[in-house]
Amino acid sequence: MKSFESKSNKQVFIEGIRDGFPIALGYLAVAFSLGIIARKSNFNPIQGFINSVLNHASAGEYAVYTVVAAGAGYVEMAIMTLVVNARYMLMSTALSQKFSSKTSMIHRILVGFTVTDELFAITIKRPGHIKPLYNYAAFLIAVLGWSFGTAFGIIAGELMPIRLVSAFSVALYGMFLACIMPEARNHRIVTVLIIISFILSFIASQASIFSGISSGTKTIILTVVIASVAAIIFPHPEVEDDD
Repeated sequence: MKSFESKSNKQVFIEGIRDGFPIALGYLAVAFSLGIIARKSNFNPIQGFINSVLNHASAGEYAVYTVVAAGAGYVEMAIMTLVVNARYMLMSTALSQKFSSKTSMIHRILVGFTVTDELFAITIKRPGHIKPLYNYAAFLIAVLGWSFGTAFGIIAGELMPIRLVSAFSVALYGMFLACIMPEARNHRIVTVLIIISFILSFIASQASIFSGISSGTKTIILTVVIASVAAIIFPHPEVEDDD
């Protein structure tokens, strides 16, 4: 099997489209529910589409639509979006280690912009170094599904029962599990860490001591703690730079 470094740009782009297509289908369904919320916040389909292109995270978009509906200002909107999306800074930092040392800063920044939970999952499990073009291709097809899903949800409005629309969100969780389970089957440590993450996330969501902390902040804290402890106890062997 060819490494990413030895593949042509065309091959890398096709693989990115291929891997991003199932994610796009999941996003298309899930974004419907966000479209319903956006409609109630007086967003039109074009505004919803543009917002999804620029803010391609369910929690971040939900925060925007919520604060807009509440009549909040731009400062509150910016702070809320920063808090709920802060975990992507951690993902971007981890993902930057997958690139060759010769990868330019502009590519690193642009790839950081494309990061979502699912795109991070399919990229981080790639062996060796990867080309930014793979991320761009996967993001291109995925963000189209996400943005069109939001626009379609706004158009649908309240024509579709809320329970049916909400049921689409199950697809997102199933899709993310499909991304992490292969790695869990190959590495027992990953399996244990996933189980621990589920348990700690449930405790954090139920314990009264954490009731004053937003879900986004809880995610950040748990990610930092679990990842740091795992890195210290089970360090990953370094990948040699062949360039």
